[in-house]
Amino acid sequence: MYHRLMFSAGAAALRPVACAAVLAALGACATLTESTQQQVLVQTVLDHREVAGAGCVLSNDVGKWFVATPGRVTIHKSLKPLHVDCQLGGQAVSGESVPSKQNASLWGNIVLTFGTGLIVDRNTGAGFDYPSTITVILNPLNQGEQRLPAPGGVTVY
Repeated sequence: MYHRLMFSAGAAALRPVACAAVLAALGACATLTESTQQQVLVQTVLDHREVAGAGCVLSNDVGKWFVATPGRVTIHKSLKPLHVDCQLGGQAVSGESVPSKQNASLWGNIVLTFGTGLIVDRNTGAGFDYPSTITVILNPLNQGEQRLPAPGGVTVY
């Protein structure tokens, strides 16, 4: 009887630890199932009107993507900002930086894994989102004005 009582007391003491381990494992699953990619719509505006046909380069620390506006493109999410450089022929240019925001899965992951999931989310980008629609305001070029170079001094063909 004493042995059985000791076993029950030991099992009861481990129950909170086991529950915490299960919750941590489930929290990590949310990070792994959240997509590391996101589709964004890029629109361009010139003189308070939406214009089509601008070529845009979107880039962050994970990669570089191209889209003609208005258009959708699938990008890789990141903790770092998304740089958007657009050009409409020789008429207008723009360069903007769009910050990423923490999404709901990141907070749930932090709570359930006691912060461990944050490390995974920061590395994969799964815990961050960019806005689903990015509107770029183009600046008209004056006669003889030079176009903006591609980001980082990289020639884009």
